[in-house]
Amino acid sequence: MVARLSLRLRFLGAGETVIKTKRQRDPLALDFDFLRSQKDWEAQPVPSGLEAAQNDILWAHHIVIFFPLWLGDMPALLKAFWEQVLRPGFAFKAEPGGNPFKNKGLGGRSARLVVTMGMPAAVYRLYFMAHSVRSLERNILGFVGIAPVEETLIGQVGGMQDAEAQRWLLKLNSLGRKAT
Repeated sequence: MVARLSLRLRFLGAGETVIKTKRQRDPLALDFDFLRSQKDWEAQPVPSGLEAAQNDILWAHHIVIFFPLWLGDMPALLKAFWEQVLRPGFAFKAEPGGNPFKNKGLGGRSARLVVTMGMPAAVYRLYFMAHSVRSLERNILGFVGIAPVEETLIGQVGGMQDAEAQRWLLKLNSLGRKAT
């Protein structure tokens, strides 16, 4: 947890001289329920605590998402956050009988995923085909028009030595300056 927080803060702090304004949302700090049905997703209002997150997404040109790989995927609370925030009418425009793939509501934005994991990143990428990261890129972010999506996979974080952690901090600092 400390390593992830440190990496996130380093990335966010890196671009302060280049990007005047940044906004952060931590789904762990937000109070919202999990969606339980497609009907709820389509018809229920977005929880009031998540409207600010939607405004931040509309405001942003580039979105950075940090998360640890848990059981091969993003944590359930992060998935629940995206399900709540990326609702019809906001993230895409679905007309009755229309094609929802045609009217992506969040085009013109790019993203970077920074994913930490216990296994070597190469194993996740080559053996597991980075399936959950690909799913987030294609089935969630791509579906609503966020592209391109770049990824930074950081493996073996549990046993990472100080020198390796420092290299990652420098890399994230550089990415933060470029905001890519």
